[in-house]
Amino acid sequence: MTLFAPAIAMAQGLLVVTDANQSVRLPRPNVGPVPRPEPGAYAIKELDVRARIVDQVAQVQVSQTFVNTGSTQLEAAFVFPLPYDGAIDRMTLLVDGKEHAAKLLDAAEARRLYEEIVRKNRDPALLEWYGTGMFKTTVFPIPAGATRKVTLAYSQLCRRDHQATDWLFPLSTAKYTAAPVETLRIEAAIESTGDIKNVYSPTQAIQITRPDSHHANASYTATNQVPTEDFRLFYDVDAQTLGTTVLSYRPEADEEGYFLLLASPALPSDGSAPQAKTVVFVADRSGSMSGEKIEQAKGALRFVLNNLAEGDLFNIIAYDSTVESFRPELQRYSPETRQAALAFVDRLYSGGSTNIDAALRTALGQLTDSARPSYVIFLTDGLPTEGEQNESRIVAAAKQANAVRARLFAFGVGYDVNSRLLDRLTEANFGQSQYVRPNENIEAHVSKLYSRIGSPVMTDVEIQFALDASGPENQSAVNRVYPRDVHDLFAGEPLVLVGRYRTPGAAKVTVRGSVGGKPQTFEYSAQLTERSADQTYAFVEKLWAVRRVGEILDEIDLKGKNDELVKELVELSTRHGILTPYTAFLADERTNLHDVAQNATEARGRLDLLERESGVSGFSQRRAKLMLKNAAQAPAAAAATFADADADRQITVETVCNVGNQSFFRRGSRWVASTLTAEAEKNAIRVVQFSREYFDLAAQHGRAISQCLAFDEPVLMDVAGQCYLIEPPK
Repeated sequence: MTLFAPAIAMAQGLLVVTDANQSVRLPRPNVGPVPRPEPGAYAIKELDVRARIVDQVAQVQVSQTFVNTGSTQLEAAFVFPLPYDGAIDRMTLLVDGKEHAAKLLDAAEARRLYEEIVRKNRDPALLEWYGTGMFKTTVFPIPAGATRKVTLAYSQLCRRDHQATDWLFPLSTAKYTAAPVETLRIEAAIESTGDIKNVYSPTQAIQITRPDSHHANASYTATNQVPTEDFRLFYDVDAQTLGTTVLSYRPEADEEGYFLLLASPALPSDGSAPQAKTVVFVADRSGSMSGEKIEQAKGALRFVLNNLAEGDLFNIIAYDSTVESFRPELQRYSPETRQAALAFVDRLYSGGSTNIDAALRTALGQLTDSARPSYVIFLTDGLPTEGEQNESRIVAAAKQANAVRARLFAFGVGYDVNSRLLDRLTEANFGQSQYVRPNENIEAHVSKLYSRIGSPVMTDVEIQFALDASGPENQSAVNRVYPRDVHDLFAGEPLVLVGRYRTPGAAKVTVRGSVGGKPQTFEYSAQLTERSADQTYAFVEKLWAVRRVGEILDEIDLKGKNDELVKELVELSTRHGILTPYTAFLADERTNLHDVAQNATEARGRLDLLERESGVSGFSQRRAKLMLKNAAQAPAAAAATFADADADRQITVETVCNVGNQSFFRRGSRWVASTLTAEAEKNAIRVVQFSREYFDLAAQHGRAISQCLAFDEPVLMDVAGQCYLIEPPK
């Protein structure tokens, strides 16, 4: 009998104890006080994943250092659940430099082993990988207190759908750990004979570098964390100037589907000059900016000045009670104007009040050429206290002064800003707000933004979907698309666009814009699926829901409460487990999930918090709202978090969790799927854990259901429209 070791933290696989006389359950992440160490316990110190992906084939090497923190030696083996849809042709495994043979078990043999271990230990956790194959090693001893470095290598054929190659690494086994993983690193080097365009992860926020058009590097680093889901990476190859891929997901044929569009322009070729642009930096130098803040703002100005390109136009507007310009009009960037501008920055000092209205009108009034992309970087740490102070009139004046559709990027520094004013300004001027905490570095935030927008490749972008088959006239093939407006595409920065569609089938995507000042049009084919056979692209639905929640909050914030929007906010929060400061009451076990009217009333009252436009509360709410609107990843399969409306901190809720594409709420001693109706719960079919029916359910519906069966407590789950109550044996 092969048994799992307690308190394991083996992220790339599972360590198992091979003592037939010992019955050991999988560990669970610690919540609350750390328990006393068990006789046999493990902790992971480092996990390092390196992958080289060449034209759909991934060569993967994983190194892990773990320590036996128990008091006894354990005889252990190592198993590795196969990435689904990944054809692995070989595996080698080293333990402290000594090679161990790894045997491939097919799905049937692995299923028998899974069931055997689950029944023996009365532990459903292993059901998460039920139905996949596995590699299994020979036994090796682990002395008490000893460390072991385990290295494994394998080759994997990645799945490809249209142009998109999908690499999956089974990282989620790490959630069965007694302590957080100290250091986690994933490096994926992509090579292709064609031009690589989009590189995107729906699960982790990755860092991307591109040495040239045929190579891309994606990296992810985390410390002291418990990974809760697998690592997933998409990339595509396209010979056109603009690379575009569309993924679609439609779980129910009688409901609208979801789509994700990824678009990345080609990297500028060697020697080609980037598109000329205009950048105006509007810097707050009022008295509240004194000390470290003004020095950081000056550092941000220097970064922008040192990274402008020949052909760019620029200026600096510094404001307090009065407004001062570096030059009366825009300057052409050159070594001479750069040095003069740096000297102007050095002379800036803080003092006086805050005349936001005059500063913005001065900056926007200098922009007269609509043929080139223009960006205004606006920085403030306070409320308007000089000149025009009415929020609506400031926004209207800025919008009127912006005759060239300049993109306004606003940075609110500290808790004293009028956050709603900044959001209204950027919404009216094609840009985006960002919020910098008092203890965060202004220069780092501005530098990161400018590094992203510094190389516009395609400007004035328009994206249209059209069905190949004829449909109703004047009816768009897609709806509720986010972001609502796409203005520019930047080198090395993929556009992540999500939306809904009514009619499935073949479609054409048309992207229009200006490249190098010349209009260009690109057309691509897409397939909007009629019905998804599995949950391969289920993350698209989750990502759309997150962004839709952000858009709803933004509309309520800027335009006022609307009963329909409040109701939709509650329904989306409930269905997808997306908590906000205004729907956090859903996590209360006393809240009736089925009482939509009462829950909407509760949310409507809590939305009064949006009346706080400044202070810690105003800052925290707007920052949280923008994180939802701009989300690039779907919610992680873990306890839900939301922003505290009264303090700048995140609150973790352990009564809500996401598993696969389902969300569950704890109600009493049970976990209840968010999609279940009151009537469905009454007609639930009872299934006892570890029974034949239990395993048959997992085998019939695959990993999407088996992940939900891995609950260690009673669970009411929705399986193809039927409610099942899964209970432990008595």
